[in-house]
Amino acid sequence: MPNTTDTITPEVVEAHGLSTEEYSHVLHALGREPNLVELGIFSVMWSEHCSYKSSRLHLKKLPTEAPWVIQGPGENAGVIDIGDGQAAIFKMESHNHPSYIEPYQGAATGVGGILRDVFTMGARPVANMNALRFGRPDHPKMKHLVKGVVSGIGGYGNCVGVPTVGGETNFHRAYDGNILVNAMTVGVADTNKIFYCAATGVGNPIVYVGSKTGRDGIHGATMASADFGEDSEEKRPTVQVGDPFTEKLLIEACLELMATDAIVAIQDMGAAGLTSSSVEMASKGGAGIRLDMNQVPCREEGMTPYEMMLSESQERMLMVLKPGKEGMAEAIFRKWELDFAIIGEVTDTGHMVLEWNGEVVCDIPLAPLADEAPEYDRPYISKTEYKTWAGITDLSDTPESADVGADLLKLIGTPDLASRSWIWQQYDSQVGADTLQLSGGDAAVVRVHGTRKALAISTDCTPRYCYANPYEGGKQAIAEAYRNISAVGGRPLAVTNCLNFANPQRPEIMAQFVGCLEGMGDACRALDFPIVSGNVSLYNESKATGGGSAILPTPAIGGVGLLDDSAKMGTIAFKTAGDDIYILGGAGSHLGQSLWLREIAGKEEGDAPGVDLAAEAAHGAAVRGWIADGKVTAVHDISDGGLLVALAEMALASNLGCNLDKALSVAEAFGEDQGRYIVTAPAGSALPGAVKIGTIGGTQVAGVEIAALRAAHDAFFKDWMDA
Repeated sequence: MPNTTDTITPEVVEAHGLSTEEYSHVLHALGREPNLVELGIFSVMWSEHCSYKSSRLHLKKLPTEAPWVIQGPGENAGVIDIGDGQAAIFKMESHNHPSYIEPYQGAATGVGGILRDVFTMGARPVANMNALRFGRPDHPKMKHLVKGVVSGIGGYGNCVGVPTVGGETNFHRAYDGNILVNAMTVGVADTNKIFYCAATGVGNPIVYVGSKTGRDGIHGATMASADFGEDSEEKRPTVQVGDPFTEKLLIEACLELMATDAIVAIQDMGAAGLTSSSVEMASKGGAGIRLDMNQVPCREEGMTPYEMMLSESQERMLMVLKPGKEGMAEAIFRKWELDFAIIGEVTDTGHMVLEWNGEVVCDIPLAPLADEAPEYDRPYISKTEYKTWAGITDLSDTPESADVGADLLKLIGTPDLASRSWIWQQYDSQVGADTLQLSGGDAAVVRVHGTRKALAISTDCTPRYCYANPYEGGKQAIAEAYRNISAVGGRPLAVTNCLNFANPQRPEIMAQFVGCLEGMGDACRALDFPIVSGNVSLYNESKATGGGSAILPTPAIGGVGLLDDSAKMGTIAFKTAGDDIYILGGAGSHLGQSLWLREIAGKEEGDAPGVDLAAEAAHGAAVRGWIADGKVTAVHDISDGGLLVALAEMALASNLGCNLDKALSVAEAFGEDQGRYIVTAPAGSALPGAVKIGTIGGTQVAGVEIAALRAAHDAFFKDWMDA
């Protein structure tokens, strides 16, 4: 492994992912040439994964504030007030490249990392979610990837004792060479016991807790900031290895110490490990930091400061404690059988100083590492130029269907709409006994323990819309999260995101990023649904698939809302034969980029559906009011597949069919117009704005038996995994 005396050549600089211009900034910041430890630290801190150098300029434009927002972007996770002296703390993160290289550990450590982001701030995690994107099911590697990722998510979440309550899974050829694994955690804390990462108090001890440091994950942040070549298998050592049982101990030990007054600051060792945690703590506190590398607990012989600082070994935290509290804190962590070591102190130098074997092996001013990291205004093409580049054509003549029922039967069994029960049955969704609504509904619902309140949580994005029209696709991703939370009766409060895009140095990809963020920002402002945390994952493309394969633009959205009374919760299942079925938001008309067009007509063309944000707000408020007043018996938003698919999902959840008042055209049956809900209510109910379209009853949907729909719906994963 490299050491502090290695010569810094252009090849060494390039291997660390720094451009010639960036390296010249390093020389200017130091006033000299760095040694290898210092170069490694600049490398990870200035990586795309840690510095957001291609995205910061545009992220600043997103709305992040509301009266209920306690902490927006810039900390480990976002924090919102949920009343009664309680807060919800949540974040979404990516573990894309590691999961393609080593699917089980990549997905498992993605779950572990996002859990730490949340409990670092003082919250007990109460729910995990995920958003997964895979390539074609017939791709030779895809079954292995799906099995590994799902097993990794379940293996870690189940062992650590946090329920996995929902998510989304899609398939598209654009993810053949670069799958997406986005993990989200939601926790609950008291508003007077929220912890932040700013290190303060000159002389205060810096403490390392958790697992020992190993050589796994070294340069993981740098690897996550580059696209894939043919050598993805060779990058396996950059994937971290997780231990969920240690994570469980770490959660309990941290929460026990947090109940005291010992902690000044606390930070998870996530991407870039000890480097990022120490730099962020010191820079946020406007302080300096000195670390004695000989005190870092290591599990492998002969580890160098370079390796210790860049390792991404899991289940580790860094703390600043109040003087005199070290003994009490150590006793807690020893009780939980975790490492505890005082490895340094807060200083007033504004520098990161590392000592090893009595010598200074790193002395870097902190400002250039954090606040003065590169920020790029990447060029991007216009919306008109983008449409031409993407090959988005107007919708051609669409044939009428000979049998909408037969189309429904085929659609309900396609990979994007088939039952995900094979996935979520591998997750423990009930641990903690507060899960009220699981996968299969519009949003997961988890009771706030010991209260009548509940949190509604949804993950959403429609990448095919974002590719066809980044602006409308960005709006739609926010609007669908808003809609799904409203459909269970939750008041949408705030958003976290995971912005997955390809190479930002390509102007057409940067156009996707800018367009999606513009749409997201407009939707958040119109719906009073601010973004309080998030993650950016760029360079999601692979040369290995031949000629360069970029993912679809995928700004995954995690929405959180609040139900004041969990007893008043909307669900999708039909309840009573004879109830009327209503549609709110109008009949379907938009087939561009729809699943029906792709799966039945064999076309991918037309524009994404437009999003009327004023209508979204009005319809969401109406639905929430009807649920709260007990006026509706079932609610489901209309999304992928349109009206008939939504009705079929309600029938499958209840084993009750429906009778429509009139035959539907293809556009009415399968159009994916936005801002729409199906609601059911006792016959003759008055629901202003909603239009009656049928009644509950019988054993069919559009002439198709529920049993046949169920067989088709259940077949995809079973047949694929058994093959």
